[in-house]
Amino acid sequence: MVRKEYVVEEVVRMMDNIKNVRNIAIVAHVDHGKTTMTDSLVARAGLISKELAGEQRVMDFDEQEQARGITIKAANISLAFNYNSQDYLINLIDTPGHVDFGGHVTRAMRAVDGVVLVIDAVEGIMPQTETVLRQALKEKARPTVFINKIDRLINELQLDAEAMQKRLIKIITGVNKIIEQYAPADKKEEWQIGVSKGNVAFGSAFHKWAVSIKSMSRFNIKFPDIYNHCKKGEHKVLVEKSPLDEVLLEMVVDHLPNPLVAQKYRIPVIWKGDLESAEGKAMLNCDPSGKTIGVCFGVVNDEHAGEVAVVRLFSGTVKKGDMLFLASRLTSEKVQQCAIYMGPDRVMVDNVKAGSIVGLVGLRDVYVGETLSDGQITPFEQIKHYSEPVVTKSIEAKDSKDLAKLILALRQISKEDPTLKVEINHETGEHLISGMGELHLEIIEYKIAKERGIPIATSPPIVVYREMIVGKAGPVEGKSPNKHTKLKFVVEPVEKGVYEAMVEGRIPDGRPKGKSLVETLVECGMNREEAKSVLDIHNRNILINDTRGIQYLNEIMELLIQGFEEAMDCGPLAKEKVFGVKVRLVDALIHEDPVHRGPAQIIPATKRPIYAAMLYAGVTLQEPKQKVTILCPHEYMGNVITLIQGRRGQLLDMQQEGEQSTIVVKLPVAEMFGFGNDLRSATQGRGIPYQEYAGYEPMPKELLAKVVRQIRTRKGDKPDPPTAQDFLDL
Repeated sequence: MVRKEYVVEEVVRMMDNIKNVRNIAIVAHVDHGKTTMTDSLVARAGLISKELAGEQRVMDFDEQEQARGITIKAANISLAFNYNSQDYLINLIDTPGHVDFGGHVTRAMRAVDGVVLVIDAVEGIMPQTETVLRQALKEKARPTVFINKIDRLINELQLDAEAMQKRLIKIITGVNKIIEQYAPADKKEEWQIGVSKGNVAFGSAFHKWAVSIKSMSRFNIKFPDIYNHCKKGEHKVLVEKSPLDEVLLEMVVDHLPNPLVAQKYRIPVIWKGDLESAEGKAMLNCDPSGKTIGVCFGVVNDEHAGEVAVVRLFSGTVKKGDMLFLASRLTSEKVQQCAIYMGPDRVMVDNVKAGSIVGLVGLRDVYVGETLSDGQITPFEQIKHYSEPVVTKSIEAKDSKDLAKLILALRQISKEDPTLKVEINHETGEHLISGMGELHLEIIEYKIAKERGIPIATSPPIVVYREMIVGKAGPVEGKSPNKHTKLKFVVEPVEKGVYEAMVEGRIPDGRPKGKSLVETLVECGMNREEAKSVLDIHNRNILINDTRGIQYLNEIMELLIQGFEEAMDCGPLAKEKVFGVKVRLVDALIHEDPVHRGPAQIIPATKRPIYAAMLYAGVTLQEPKQKVTILCPHEYMGNVITLIQGRRGQLLDMQQEGEQSTIVVKLPVAEMFGFGNDLRSATQGRGIPYQEYAGYEPMPKELLAKVVRQIRTRKGDKPDPPTAQDFLDL
C-alpha cells in the first residue's frame, strides 16, 4: 500500500473529489478512548509520529483538557489519506464524552454525515453512549462502532475467548436496539451494525491495533490469535499484522457516506425550505457551483482574528471577499479569510467547496445554528440541545474596573458554548451563569480567570428550579394602577402533547409565523380556535387572545405580550422561570385615551391577574434530576444504596456481573453537590459515578414550602410567598 504524507495544499485539492470526502465525528461516553483512537488517524496522515500516537492526545490541545485528561470541547481536523490507491479527505471532529459538555456533541452532529461510536469493552454501553448515539441518529448521521480496550477483558477480567465473544455480541445487540428505536424509519434496517457487515471493529486504541471481519480475512488473523497475543502482552505483533489506522480508515471509507449521498436524506430533515427550488436542489446534490449555503455549528474566539465561524458547507464555494447573508440578523457580512482546522491550528486557504468544513473570519456577531448563504433563504432548523442548564452561580469581577472585560468575556464564551446561559439580575445587578453541572461552570470560571486574566468571585452553586401550575383558574380580573383599563385572564396547564412538542423543539418560542404552527398545535391536542389565536410562545408558555371585537386591543398588544413574558420569566411563588402555562385573555375594557394606557398601566394590569390566577390554580416547583449510573464492587452495594436513600434517590435498576455491580438511580440535582466525594468514602474510592440529564420532575409536597422560603430569602424577598389577594389588592 502506498503511503503519502499530505500538507494543506493536498487537503484543498481533495475537496474537488466530493465522492472521496467523509465528514465524521468520534463519539463516546467519557474515558472510552475517543481522543486516543483519533491519534492513530492523525499519525497516519503524517501530522504526528506513530510512536507518540495514543499518548500525545493531539486533539486535547487545550490546557485544561491536558490537565484533566478529558476532552472539553469539540476539535476539528482535516486529514488526507491514500487508501487503495485513491486519495481521501476526512474532516474529523473529536467530541467530548462528559455529560457537562454534551452540547458540543449536539452541535457537531449538524456538521457530520457519519460517526464512529467508541465503546469500552469492559464498561459496555454507558448512559452517555446511548445519548450520543441518539443525537447522531436524530441528525441522520450514520453510525459505525469501534469496541475499545479488548485487552482489558483478558488481562483484568480474565475472560476466556468464548466469554469475550459473548461480551462483544452483547454490546453489538445493545447498540442495534438503540438504532432500531431511534434511527429514521427508512434507515433502521440498513444502519444496523454487525461483525459480518464490516461496520464493527474491535481492538485497543492505546496499543494501536484493531480487527474487523475484513482485516481478519485479509491479514489472516483468527479470534484465538488475538486472545493469545493479548494474553502474552504481544501488542506489537498485532500492530504489525492489523494496525488500528488501517482498519479504522477502511471502515470509515467503506461504511460512512460521502456528502453526495448523505445530503440527499439529511437536507429534508434539517432544512424545511422548498426542495424543488434552485437552492434546495443545490444542497441535495452538494453542488459546488450552486448558491453558497452553510450552517454555523461552532464559534471560536481568536484574540487576533476575532470571532471565527466554523461552518459546514452544503452547497456552493466560499472564498475570501464573498458577501454572506446571516439569516438571524438579516444583514450581509464580508468573508475576510477562509481556513481549515488542523487540530490546534487554523490554516488559511483560498476557497472551500460544498461538502466540507471551513472556518470563516470576518462574520461579526455570528451565532451557533446561524444559516449563512449567498442571498436570503429559508433558515435551517435550530440545533436542539438535549440537556438544559441545571446549576447556576452568580459571578462578579473582584475589581469594578474589570466589569466591562467580564461582560465581554461572558458574551464571547456564551457564543462559543450556547449551553451556557448568562443573565443579569436587574434587581441585584449580579451576573448569573447557568450550566450543565459543576464541572461545566468550573471550566467557564477557569477560562475567565486564567485565560482572560480577570479576577472574579463566584457564589456557591444554586439549583435552577421551575414554577408550574397544577390546575385551572379564572377568569381573574386585573386593573391598571389608574383603574381605567381592566383585563381578564384564565390560566391552565398547556396540553401534554403540546408541551412535549415544545420540549422536542417542534413548536418554537416566539410569535407565530405561518399556518404550519396552527396545524402542529392542533395535531398535538390544542383546540383549533385557540391555536389560531396564539399571540406569543415564551419559555414553553402560551398566550392566547380569546376575545372578539375589543376596542383598542391592537394598540396595547405589544405591552400585553411584554407583561406576559415578564410574568413567565419571574413566577409568583419564588421568582423562578415559569413553564407549561397557557394564559387566555378572555375579556378586556380599555380606556380610549392613549395617555391612560402606557407601559406603566398595561404591564401591571397583565402581570398581576396572571400571578393571582396562577396562585388560585396552585403553583408548584419542579426540580432538575440526573440519572446516575454507579459502578462499584459487589461488597459496597449496601453502602451505595444507603447513600442514595439519604439523598432522596430513586433506584431504577441494579445488575451484577461477576464482582462488579451496576446501580442506576435518579437523583435530584440539589442532592448531587459533594456526591462524588461521599461515594468515594462509601466505596473506599472504588465507586465510579456517571451522570446524565434526566429532565424536571415535581418537587415532593413536604419539601416545597421549605425550598420556596430558602429561594425567596436568597433573593432578598419576604420568606413567605404571596397570596392571590396580594396581587389583586391595589
